[in-house]
Amino acid sequence: MRKFAFALLCALSTTPPSAFAAPKVVVSILPLHSLVASVMQDVQTPVLLMKGQNSEHNASFTPQQLLAIEQSDVVFLVGDTLETKLSSLSGTEVVNGKTFVKLSETPGLILHAVRQGGTWEPDSDEPPPSPNTIDPHLWLDPENAKTMVKYIAGILQTADPPNAATYAKNAETTLARLAALESTLKTQLTPLQHKPFIVFHDAYQYFERRFGLTSVGSISNFAASPPSAQRLGEIRSKILSTHAKCVFREPQFNDAAVQTVIEGTEAKTNVLDPIGATLTPGPDAYEKLLSGIADHMTECLS
Repeated sequence: MRKFAFALLCALSTTPPSAFAAPKVVVSILPLHSLVASVMQDVQTPVLLMKGQNSEHNASFTPQQLLAIEQSDVVFLVGDTLETKLSSLSGTEVVNGKTFVKLSETPGLILHAVRQGGTWEPDSDEPPPSPNTIDPHLWLDPENAKTMVKYIAGILQTADPPNAATYAKNAETTLARLAALESTLKTQLTPLQHKPFIVFHDAYQYFERRFGLTSVGSISNFAASPPSAQRLGEIRSKILSTHAKCVFREPQFNDAAVQTVIEGTEAKTNVLDPIGATLTPGPDAYEKLLSGIADHMTECLS
């Protein structure tokens, strides 16, 4: 017994402080999870709440997911206009007493208002966004990702002072990777800037604006609601009038509407995934997500 007690004492004395101090962190969607996981490397692995092919807009939660939130110390999400059901838990017993971080409220973010209607002109002026009109797909601008990484690191440093230096170091490393990613994507996407295309749902505004791309419409709105017959007709007309080269579908949704609007046109199809439904979660998933979008655009628009 004495030998066991001594061995246990030795084990505790050699355990790194982070094993005791690290907060339990839950993150709503894969792109944000990747950024948080990158900042938390060598400290703790955050829990990804929404996995696989489910849409982030209308996800409901299992008892296991609710338990993960209840047992967490910090919860990161985009905010009210994306993970509606998760955001509505704020102030309830499930999240009471936790740090509940809506990253759409990160100081210094570049925010755009939700675009109205199914078709629009490239780079058209939009009214300044109010809290209720923010396009929530803000992670698709790597400049926003950099801003969020700094904010995430600050939140974690406050929640976990013993590991503050590690979070700061990881944030700097992540910022360097994001800068390199943005430079690579700019070089890759510049030749595509004047080639019109249609997306399945209006999720790519931040990516388009950052890299000067020419999206001219979306089959569904920013929340991926089922399109009306009128909207499908408008999109089909837009494809014909602009000679749009590609209509992008998404892995989370049936592509019947895509097939309807391209019938009889010269537009090709390919897949864009704004959420990383098929990616393995981890610190490098964000880079793979944006690189995948760029690769599929290059394949379809070249």
